[in-house]
Amino acid sequence: MSATRRQLLARTGAVGVSIAFAGSIPEILTGTAAARSAGRRGYGPLIPDPAGLLDLPEGFRYRVLSREGARLPSGEGRIPSNHDGMAALPGRHGRVHLVRNHENRRASRIPVPAVPGLVYDPAGEGGCTALELDSHQRVLSERVAIAGTSTNCAGGPTPWRTWLTCEETELRAGEDGYTKDHGFVFEVDPYDPRRTGAVPLTALGRFQHEAVAIDPRNGTVYETEDAFDKPFGLFYRFRPAKPLGGRGSLRAGGRLQALRVPDVKDLSGIQEPGTGFGPVEWVDVPDPLARHTPVRFQDFGPRGITHAQKLEGCYWGGSCVYFVSSYARSAEGSAADHHGQVWRYDPETRRLTLVAAFGPGTDVQLPGEAPDNICLAPDGGLMVCEDGDGAQYVFGLTRRGTVYPVARGRQNLGTPDKPSWGEFAGVTFSPDRRTMYVNCYTPGTTFAVTGPWED
Repeated sequence: MSATRRQLLARTGAVGVSIAFAGSIPEILTGTAAARSAGRRGYGPLIPDPAGLLDLPEGFRYRVLSREGARLPSGEGRIPSNHDGMAALPGRHGRVHLVRNHENRRASRIPVPAVPGLVYDPAGEGGCTALELDSHQRVLSERVAIAGTSTNCAGGPTPWRTWLTCEETELRAGEDGYTKDHGFVFEVDPYDPRRTGAVPLTALGRFQHEAVAIDPRNGTVYETEDAFDKPFGLFYRFRPAKPLGGRGSLRAGGRLQALRVPDVKDLSGIQEPGTGFGPVEWVDVPDPLARHTPVRFQDFGPRGITHAQKLEGCYWGGSCVYFVSSYARSAEGSAADHHGQVWRYDPETRRLTLVAAFGPGTDVQLPGEAPDNICLAPDGGLMVCEDGDGAQYVFGLTRRGTVYPVARGRQNLGTPDKPSWGEFAGVTFSPDRRTMYVNCYTPGTTFAVTGPWED
């Protein structure tokens, strides 16, 4: 939420008791989980944290797993800054492997250490780190998983238990000091990073990647592009030549396509949840490597292609893929304004549906807009990281549109008179669904939150 809009709402008294939200998400909820989520209004009010780190509902507690600047237990250097997207993968004997992005650009506060054998571009300061936790959420190890990349924002897990980390940049070799082209997806094996190394998956395209989700039935990779200026980003699918082939199979190539919704040039113009289109079309990307022209500028023929501002979170749920547009602003070139959308694409019917729309009448005290990283909650609802100005929350969303607070960041980056807080990112759950892991972007902090998630 912009400071201007927040101030406007305060002046006009538009401070409601609930979040303005339209739509519902019953299609990702089933059975008793749906019944629980339908009736829930949250876990109760957030209790101020005496330590000033993280406010949670009564009955919940957190453990700080990692903070930027501390020494990596591996001895490879310091824990990097800018904690972003993350996934939790299962290990043996109840252990959990966390793999975490670091959205570092050039001249970052603390770059990802350049560990030999794991570096893509010596000038790159982004990458991933990997943590191994025991069943009591104690850190057993923490090390570099890939280095020398740039602007590692989000990504997504694979069915074969690796992580796809995405570069949200289009900078090329020779620009800003880089020695190699950037804007790729890289596969990271958190169990043994040297098995994947630092090899870009070039067939998945070179653009401002945000997140990915994989259809576990056939290996199709869906990708979002976070472009905030015109022409805005696209929604992609990659059809691998070697589907579901395990670690390294995405290096075998495939076909990259972009979504075209007939007669819809900009998804921001769709405002009514439940509005659907289909069958939609998939158009081959002329030059996936963007050798001369960024993909979203390329010529997709006289019928064009469908764009959307700030495409971010992407995940697979049930039999469909869901993706998020954080916001759209007509002043920046979008067809209309919104404060967040959740879209669903059904591969079987090739139908695209607007599932949810956030804002604009959002409660100033509990802003429910600008959704970013997103994941399924243990009860079948959603957990959403907020990325806006002012107070920052992780909030839950039920299938009937009830938004409730789950966590609030308390690490003040400003002053007592002018406070500011770092955004949340990377929300994910342990394989047993009993622990939520989430990052505070700045100062980089990774939390493990336990409590009565299914109470």
